[in-house]
Amino acid sequence: MNNKKIIRTILAIVIGIIAGIFTNSGLIELSPMIIAPPENVDVTTAEGLQSSIHLFQPKHFIMPFLAHALGTFVGAWVAMKIAQNNEKKIALFFGVFFLMGGISAVAMIPAPTWFNAIDLTLAYIPMSLLAWYVNGKK
Repeated sequence: MNNKKIIRTILAIVIGIIAGIFTNSGLIELSPMIIAPPENVDVTTAEGLQSSIHLFQPKHFIMPFLAHALGTFVGAWVAMKIAQNNEKKIALFFGVFFLMGGISAVAMIPAPTWFNAIDLTLAYIPMSLLAWYVNGKK
């Protein structure tokens, strides 16, 4: 790979990470406006979540899952579009990168085991591979 391709790939990965993080954060910020949290629950802190997680219904986990899945998808897709080389490797990089963030979140943010299992198995690697597939599987 020549220097131009290396620089383009690095830039693509950085821009993809930023796009993925913005997508994830944006959806998390919109979440309470789309699906209201239970009454009197502070969703802005881990402590608030920990003390009230028992009040959450399955519908309250839709937006966090979508944020994780779409953040991974958008990040991978944007990076592949910019790099225009090594698309599958880039897609898998994003799957692993955001999966590591997901594993960290599981350790820090309380959630039911069923959600953590679904989130970690379906939101990261599969979504990065879907981005690769949608991008044209090169």
